Formats: sequence, C-alpha cells, structure tokens
Amino acid sequence: MNEGIRLYRQKKYRQALDTFLSVHVEEEEQSTLSYYIGLCYAHLDKHDETLLYLEQVVNSEIGFLHIYQSRMIMGYIYAVSGRYRLAEFELNRLLEDGYESAKVYAALAYVVYAQGKTAPAVANLEKALKIDPENANAHNSLGFILGENNIQLDVALEHCRVALRRYPENPAYLDSLALVQRRLGNLQQSKKLYERAVRLSRGNPEIVAHFKELLSEAGVQT
Repeated sequence: MNEGIRLYRQKKYRQALDTFLSVHVEEEEQSTLSYYIGLCYAHLDKHDETLLYLEQVVNSEIGFLHIYQSRMIMGYIYAVSGRYRLAEFELNRLLEDGYESAKVYAALAYVVYAQGKTAPAVANLEKALKIDPENANAHNSLGFILGENNIQLDVALEHCRVALRRYPENPAYLDSLALVQRRLGNLQQSKKLYERAVRLSRGNPEIVAHFKELLSEAGVQT
C-alpha cells in the first residue's frame, strides 16, 4: 500500500489506483485502503465509485480526518449531481459528530439554499463567519443570497465587498456584487462589474445570463 500512497502523493492517480486495487491487506487496514481508493476515484471524476468506497470509510472506525474528508467529498458529489438532500445528510452528520468548521457550514448553506431554504442558508453562513470571519466564500455567498432575495441590501453589499477585497479578480464574487448593485438600482455600476466578471470568467454561461438580464433593464446601454 505504501507504493500506492507514494504515487497518490505524486498526483499519479491512475497509477495509484491500479496499485491500490491490486493490494491485499489485513482487515484492520481495509478502511485505509478504501479511503485511498475513494480519493483516487474522486480525482478521476468517477463519482459512483468514489461514493462506493468512501461509504465504507465513514462507516468504519478510521480516524477523524479521514471521515471528515470522506463526508465532505461525498457531500460535494451529491451536491454537484443535484442530490441535495443526500448532500445535506452528509454535512449534517459531520456537525452532529462534532466536526464543525466554516467549510462545513458554508457547504451546508449551499445545499439547503439549492432546496429553496433561504433562512437556514443565511443562518449557516452566519455560523461559518462566526468561526472564520475572514472566509471570503462565506461572505460572498451570504451577500449573494441576501441580494437575490432583496434582504438587507446594505448588509449584502458589505459582504460582497469584503469578499472582493480578499480576491478582487474572482469573477463569481464580481457577479455577486453586480447583482446587489443591480438590486440597489445602481445599474451602471452593475454593468461595469458584469463586464469584468464576464471577461475574467472567459464567458461563463451563468454570468453571461446574469449580464443579459441586466442589459434588458431600462437605462442600460450595451
């Protein structure tokens, strides 16, 4: 198994996976082997296989960090594949087991908001920022959600600005600030922000769609 770990750390995931799959280990090492096989599949974007092996990990007696990372990866896979309730389950299990972090709360906010639960999403992001006040992703997400729902727009504006101060060239953060400025009626400022976001994202379809929505509003010229 050591050879597989060496290859994994060198980011040779296909070779590492082949090595791990050929390994025979004692029962007490099976969870560790499943963990590394799951990680290799995750890096190779083999989601079903990743879930199969990481499920074995989270149901084992392996250490804290292995379970934390496994549930986070499982939550991510469920989220990107639209299985939000399963993603919510995995993230809540982490919290129930005492694995609190800003990353978990921010991820949970994303999956509950995707299910139309605005208030719980806001609450989770506030918890994330209580743990990590400088978390740019949480600031941006909170600003976006407040802005999209026309809630406390001045607060939303500040959250978006905090995120952008940390990462001024992040197109997603520019997109969020543009949305809030649009909600505030500052259409020309919004237009400039969208233009930067579109350029930096190289035409991200979602950002382009947001920009087109702005351009359809009165008083904004292409």
